[in-house]
Amino acid sequence: MSAPPQGLALQRCFNHSLREAAARCPECGRFFCRECVAEHDDRVICASCLKRISAPVPTKRRGFAALRQPVQVIIGILVAWFFFFSIGETLLRIPTSFHDSSIWQAPWIKPE
Repeated sequence: MSAPPQGLALQRCFNHSLREAAARCPECGRFFCRECVAEHDDRVICASCLKRISAPVPTKRRGFAALRQPVQVIIGILVAWFFFFSIGETLLRIPTSFHDSSIWQAPWIKPE
């Protein structure tokens, strides 16, 4: 008895079992129909392998780039603190005569 033929003509698509295979992915070795493969760098490859190959490789941030975000947060907090501190200092410099109702009068307070 001979071994069963493993040619492309008798293979079925990995994703669609009723469709005849048109290509074999060189990365994973599975057979796929025409709709399930794409051409990438002059070779036919399946969508899952293409996604894996095209995914950017995460790189480890080194040096100042790793500290950029925490430094920006700290600088932002310091700028906000200085802004509110300056407003408070400005409000403290307002003379007390302004608060004794001699300069302005609240509309809900009736003069006597």
